[in-house]
Amino acid sequence: MADYRTMQSVGVGARAAIDEGLRAHMNKVYGLMSVAMLITAAAAWAIAGLATTTDPAQAMFQLSNGTMVTSFGAAIYTGPLKWAVILAPLAMVFMFGAVLNRISAAGAQLYFYVYAALIGVSLSSILLVYTGASVASTFLITAIAFAGLSIYGYVTKRDLSPMGTFLMMGVIGLLVAMIVNIFLASDALQFAISLIGLGLFAGLTAYDTQKIKNTYVQHAQAMDQEWLGKAAIMGALNLYLDFINMFMFLLHFLGNRD
Repeated sequence: MADYRTMQSVGVGARAAIDEGLRAHMNKVYGLMSVAMLITAAAAWAIAGLATTTDPAQAMFQLSNGTMVTSFGAAIYTGPLKWAVILAPLAMVFMFGAVLNRISAAGAQLYFYVYAALIGVSLSSILLVYTGASVASTFLITAIAFAGLSIYGYVTKRDLSPMGTFLMMGVIGLLVAMIVNIFLASDALQFAISLIGLGLFAGLTAYDTQKIKNTYVQHAQAMDQEWLGKAAIMGALNLYLDFINMFMFLLHFLGNRD
């Protein structure tokens, strides 16, 4: 593996400096990801609050679970605005790599946080459908699973890089299946999508963690702080996406709609 070759090619003092820098780098990655998760949660909670009401006079319609939806909720969930809510985060994540090369690390961090807020807007509908307790418990289970998988990716001596191509091909296939199921509306296919998606993003959590670690070690001696800052943001984005997708697929199995 590249990280071990790099570590073996430098002296003891340099290895200690790389180890210390790596810990700081990983702490920054997890810190950025955690802030993004908080922004997503806050945005989802705020939008869900604006989209629902307890006053029948302000309600546009009522869901089967009794939740009353305001005109704002109707606009972002059922009106033409819903396409902006769905497509804006997709556009931003696909543009992230190109944007990253053109802006500063501080600008990239702001871009990431804006993206996290938009994800919160798009995920706010789950608070209308699932009970708060089931969303919270699913989040906790996801956090525990994510932590274990990320730790494994960090400490394992096994080279996980061969998994990358397989996992990304799996994600592409998963996206195709999800698009097809929009038209089929098959519960059986949705179950398979959720099960396969959970496995794919669990694998990506370990893979991405190791990739972040190896990328730092490979470039540690150059110590380009601007580049390292952007690398931390890109790593945080990858782990953030792994977490969000694991959470959504787990919610299919564990979420309570009552």
